[in-house]
Amino acid sequence: METKAPAQNQQEQKILKEYFIEPVVPERKPVYSFIKRAFDIVVAMSVGLLLLIPMGIIAVMIRLDSEGPALFKQERLGKNGKAFYMYKFRSMADLRDENGELLPDEQRLGKFGKLLRSTSLDELPSLWNVVCLETALVGPRSLYLRYNCSYNEKQARRLEVRPGITGLAQVNGRNAISWEKRFEYDVEYVDNITFIGDWKIMFKTVGKVFKREGITSATSVTMEEFKGSEAEVVVNE
Repeated sequence: METKAPAQNQQEQKILKEYFIEPVVPERKPVYSFIKRAFDIVVAMSVGLLLLIPMGIIAVMIRLDSEGPALFKQERLGKNGKAFYMYKFRSMADLRDENGELLPDEQRLGKFGKLLRSTSLDELPSLWNVVCLETALVGPRSLYLRYNCSYNEKQARRLEVRPGITGLAQVNGRNAISWEKRFEYDVEYVDNITFIGDWKIMFKTVGKVFKREGITSATSVTMEEFKGSEAEVVVNE
């Protein structure tokens, strides 16, 4: 599979320029970063090859379940605000209303899609992003480009590292916690990134997948739209 560069029309150029984070944050732990990248590539390629046949079966079942491609791609923000296309198995049908607008998630998410999401099998194609060094196995989750203009200064620090397939927020509530709490976990990870921490998160992720915890929020089958946090009020005593 070949990763296509984000489209470069005028509108997307404007979006990328608006959302790009400057200055680029240098590697604070270059040795750790080098070893982490090598480890991520080896693991992602090994798991991808091991699960190649099951992934093929999942792709066929998606095509049989609903019309449309088996893979879903979406432009997301990576490290330092660099845009990339994230790949996942498609879990929702392309159902639209009379005006051509997509129906709500709960109406487009079928039984097989729910199974993919609850078992995190929809994330398997994201291993390709890891191989391409666009993402990591562990790190803050990659989010929509439009969210970047809603981050406060502290929350934007989540973009100092490569996004991950799983992360500290995913093993501490996932979609069942608020956006603010998720971002707190993201920044905590950025400030305390270690090999041991990564391994702990990966092992905890396996347990969370089997338990199928935090898949949905209290009011949505996925996660509510992030519209920004209230400004913090500093009181001088």
